[in-house]
Amino acid sequence: MSDSNRERDLVLTPNEFAFISDQTKGNINVYVGPYKTSLANTDKPVIFDAQSKKFDRCTLDKSLQTFTTAPEGWYVVMKNPPQDGTQPKNGTVSNLVALNVGRKVNIPGPINFALWPGQMVKVLRGHNLRSNQYLAVRVYDEDEAHKNWAKAVIKTKSSAEHPKDEEENSDGSETAEVTNIEDMPDLTMGKMLIIKGDSVSFYIPPTGIEVVRDVNGNYVREAVTLERLEYCILLDEDGNKRYIQGPAVVFPQPTEEFVYRNGSRKFKAIELNEMSGLYIKVIAPYEENGQAYKEGEELFITGKEQMIYYPRPEHAIIKYGNKERHYAIAIPAGEGRYYLNRKTGKVSLKKGPAMFLPDPREAVFVKRVLDPKKVKLWFPGNSEALEYNKHLKGELERRKSTEGYLEVSAEPSAAVEAEALDEEIAEKPRRKKKEKVSKEMAGDEFTRDQTFTPPRTITLDTKYDGAVTINLWTGYAILVVSKTGQRKVIVGPQTYLLEYDESLEAITLSTGTPKTTENTIDTVYLRALHNKISDIVKAESSDFTQVSITLSYRVNFTGDPEKWFNVQNYVKFLTDHMRSFIRNLVKKHTIMDFYGNGIDILRNGVLGASSKSNKRPGRLFEENNVHIYDLEVLDIRLSDISIENLLISAQQEVVKQTLRIDAEKRKLEFTQKSEDINQKISATKSVTVQKQFELEKKEAEKELELILSRINTEIQSKRRNLEANLEEQSLLTQINDAELERKQKEEDLLLDIAQKELQQELELLRADVEAVVQKAEAVSPKLIAALQSFADKALAEKVAQSMSPLAILGGKSVAHVFSNMLKGTKLAHVLENEAESDEIEENED
Repeated sequence: MSDSNRERDLVLTPNEFAFISDQTKGNINVYVGPYKTSLANTDKPVIFDAQSKKFDRCTLDKSLQTFTTAPEGWYVVMKNPPQDGTQPKNGTVSNLVALNVGRKVNIPGPINFALWPGQMVKVLRGHNLRSNQYLAVRVYDEDEAHKNWAKAVIKTKSSAEHPKDEEENSDGSETAEVTNIEDMPDLTMGKMLIIKGDSVSFYIPPTGIEVVRDVNGNYVREAVTLERLEYCILLDEDGNKRYIQGPAVVFPQPTEEFVYRNGSRKFKAIELNEMSGLYIKVIAPYEENGQAYKEGEELFITGKEQMIYYPRPEHAIIKYGNKERHYAIAIPAGEGRYYLNRKTGKVSLKKGPAMFLPDPREAVFVKRVLDPKKVKLWFPGNSEALEYNKHLKGELERRKSTEGYLEVSAEPSAAVEAEALDEEIAEKPRRKKKEKVSKEMAGDEFTRDQTFTPPRTITLDTKYDGAVTINLWTGYAILVVSKTGQRKVIVGPQTYLLEYDESLEAITLSTGTPKTTENTIDTVYLRALHNKISDIVKAESSDFTQVSITLSYRVNFTGDPEKWFNVQNYVKFLTDHMRSFIRNLVKKHTIMDFYGNGIDILRNGVLGASSKSNKRPGRLFEENNVHIYDLEVLDIRLSDISIENLLISAQQEVVKQTLRIDAEKRKLEFTQKSEDINQKISATKSVTVQKQFELEKKEAEKELELILSRINTEIQSKRRNLEANLEEQSLLTQINDAELERKQKEEDLLLDIAQKELQQELELLRADVEAVVQKAEAVSPKLIAALQSFADKALAEKVAQSMSPLAILGGKSVAHVFSNMLKGTKLAHVLENEAESDEIEENED
């Protein structure tokens, strides 16, 4: 029973309140702490559900709620405020007061209060704003906003540090921003206002105005901080765009939103140079620098006119594919590009060295398709070039019936440099929490499909429309022949561009070893320097021994290049002549002489004797200016194996004798050097041992010094500890004396207090005794008799009332009945007097 009662006890501490429902009347009472009461069985604890707007029953513990508290710098948003503006008082029980249901008020802190049933609150931190932050606020109650505008908590920044910008919207209307509490803007219901951080550092909205969250649920919004070469785009509700260039802190208007591209709302300005440009379409008329531009006009802006390009609302970029910038084509020396004029149809050749940036309004690049035969001859072994030209020709045939040209993506070499520059700018040091900057152009644009519009680069199926480039390596030459019969020799290293009527003359070269006319190749490239021609020559010595000589000629083409191509197969021409010469040379020597000195005999005979500078004149062919400047004899073999083995044995014996002598010499040198090294090793070891003894001596001295230093340190440390203990004992004695003296004073004080208290108690007892005595003296005998008489009469009346039924039954009066019962007592005479008075009254009647 006692536990049940305790469960019904409601105990509220300070800063607590509870809602209790009276089930008999349906009222909701607010109990505010500090408070204690016992609840009746009809009292049920409830709690208000803000979602369902209902009072739900709960346990007594769960019904306890804390006060709504907003410290300094915070504020409370309250729904359903009281009509009289008062909240439940502390330590009381209150019935529900009238609420302004559906209303909402803002109450700045510091504040602490309990809630009425049905009220909903939200405690929010005051909004601190940096210079690049802002708030979007909305008027939800026009009348309350006008009344409470001056009650807003606004901390403004110094006007000297943050001058007020007088901005206007694109339509001429004033900016809806709040910078001063005295300036009241238009507060129409639903009106959006902007609180800028560059003029307001702290803000708490008044009643009638609420702060609107962004899509991420944040009250404070980040403005866009633009650095140099950055810009952003603001899109208004009417469809107009506003472009703002950095450096600046950009705050949107209430009706504007930032344009995002790839998750970023800041964009890099497009850097242009003389090798890049933008293809622009004018989508709205405008005037700039005294020049008027009409809608639909097309512009090509390069770095010559504008090094840094910021988009504007009247411009839209025309893109081919995903490319927005047009780059110049790097044409090195010796190369060229053909381009087609879109208006006249003329194909022109641009030769290098040059950086060629064609105007996309007029020019596109063209390429030439080569037939497979020329590709194999001019670019031997280049299967990729052969397949590429076949692919181009096939694509051209498939599209020729509809378009007459073939798209080819340009690969501008300058694009790499431009992209590298963009990356260098993007990697500059960034500030903390720097927002992502997109490299992508975010202005208006036209995207044209390359399938149905003229692309920048096309391929024409004509023999003379492409610039065919021949890259000559070092040591090679070609013969260029035109249709008019002119011929010229081009010597590398260089690059040559063929004219429309020019082609390359082919030559034939013998291959294999020995060289024959059965295996030949056709080529247009003549190896003019450091060419190597190998061959096998069979000859006979003066003693009729057959010899097979494997050799290699090193040849160069010298003199007038016009003669180089006079011989169709210069390899066969050279080897035939040299075979005859070498046979004649071998015929003049015996086999013994030629086998031992064959290389010198051949080199002296073919190249000539060495001069003082060890240079040989070589052999020149005047027919085509071929010069043999060196000869390599790779092998000399005899046809008779037995003779060759005898010659080899004789040479081997000479080699063995030479090797024995060299071995003995090496043994002598090894012995001398080995003994010399052993002597040096012994001397070095002796020096090392002496130095080791010296080091050990120094270590012993240092160790002795260290031991002495440690002993001195220990002695000083012990001496200091003893001195410290002595000083400590003296201080402890002083402290003990002070403590004893303080305790003595405390005991004396307590004794004095007890003595005074005893005296006070004695005086109180003496006063009580005197009062009792005085009261006793005041009671006189007459007073006592009177009081006794009054008491007896009262008793008799009560007895008479109780005995009346007995008197009726006995036929006697009550007095007679009661007097018989009380004979011999003090009350008997009272009853007798009463009976006599009654008889007298009856006689008189």
